[in-house]
Amino acid sequence: MTRQGRGPKKSEIGLRDTAEMLIASALKAAADEVEVVIENSNEFQVEVRKRKIEHLEEAGTRAVRIRVIKDKKTAHAFSSDLSPLTLRRLVKNAVRRAKLATPDEFSGLAPISETRIDPSGLELYDPEVSQVDAKTKIRLALETERLALRDKRITNSYGADFSSNEARIVITNSNGFAGEYQQTCCSLSLGLQAGDTDNRVEDYWMSSKRFFRELDTPEEVARKTVERTVRYLNPRKIKTTKVPVIFEPTQTAWLLGFLFACVSGTAIYQKSSFLSGRLGEKIGNDLLNVVDDGLIPRAPGTRPFDSDGLPSRRTAVIDKGTLTSYLCNTYAARKLGLQSTGNAAGTGVGPTNFHLLPGLRTPEEIIASTERGLILTRTIGHGLNTVTGDISRGAFGLWVEDGRIVHPVSEVTISGNLGQMLKEIQFVGSDLDISTGQVCGPTVKVAEMTVAGE
Repeated sequence: MTRQGRGPKKSEIGLRDTAEMLIASALKAAADEVEVVIENSNEFQVEVRKRKIEHLEEAGTRAVRIRVIKDKKTAHAFSSDLSPLTLRRLVKNAVRRAKLATPDEFSGLAPISETRIDPSGLELYDPEVSQVDAKTKIRLALETERLALRDKRITNSYGADFSSNEARIVITNSNGFAGEYQQTCCSLSLGLQAGDTDNRVEDYWMSSKRFFRELDTPEEVARKTVERTVRYLNPRKIKTTKVPVIFEPTQTAWLLGFLFACVSGTAIYQKSSFLSGRLGEKIGNDLLNVVDDGLIPRAPGTRPFDSDGLPSRRTAVIDKGTLTSYLCNTYAARKLGLQSTGNAAGTGVGPTNFHLLPGLRTPEEIIASTERGLILTRTIGHGLNTVTGDISRGAFGLWVEDGRIVHPVSEVTISGNLGQMLKEIQFVGSDLDISTGQVCGPTVKVAEMTVAGE
């Protein structure tokens, strides 16, 4: 077996040895193919509210996930107990259950790839995360909340949170793949409330990074959360109308999350997406360029390989409005007669760093271009239909007149259709921050949506 990454420590050899023992045991029990994923992680979380610690947790966990295939029949097994006796029983039971399953001609491991991605080049691991002591982490959370509560407009706190995670992932399979990598992440967040009983508003902000030194300071998180919260004070209602809608980056993110669900290979082969059968079609205007890139250093969704053991890659999903690729794991790709895009996540399909490429306009320029419209800042509810592309969600935002924000808006519903919206994007902002999540995007202006109010 080949492996990826740096030389192992003794504990790392133990994880890899465990994985290879499980493969040997499953093959001995008459499995045709076997895949083993082991994750070893150390987690820390502290939640503070009103200057008191409400929750404090520090834990180390190990978990193993096994997939066995026999005569094109598949069974999965999971355990947090890595003792040899437990694992041997787990394997035997999984092989037994696989024999009882329904055969599926598309099941099976991914073929071995000659491409190898060096995890060290992706900058996924910061040793400082594990070296920061608990007192420092608690202090950061307390200081973030304290600074925010100095603002007299803030009337309540939902609390501040600091969390960190250090993990090692090992994946091996009977096709000859063996890979491992380490990753870290840490975050600092805050939720606030402003206003009195009849005019109560709230919002939240979070900074999340792989490297501790890149995390926003308590001052920055507190300032951003206060600004986002108090801008909702004294909202006005509006009458139902059709106007341009400007999506803040947080709202572009959920819109892209909906788009990801529609280009996922699973939705495509299940024919539960309005984009099924539309590869090569123009589905948006030329401003629309969407990629999924698992190779961006330090980004939240970056990884050297997916859960099928295939190398990460950059995939152009929409190029100047043309749908150029669906995103697939090995199974979905076989169902569709395509190639995997390295998007296996667990037993399904997931994003790596799925994002809309930035444009040239600043958010301020986009707002200034709007004679009358809504800046969408927060949504609630569901109302997303992948089969039709229809959207309907409760919304909060800021009303724009003559290129200026004039007042906040509440108690409205936005509605539209994703397919139509992709064709009616007027501006794409320059403010993409790839570190904000596995699905993210810059400010976007859509020509028209229905905003239902009074």
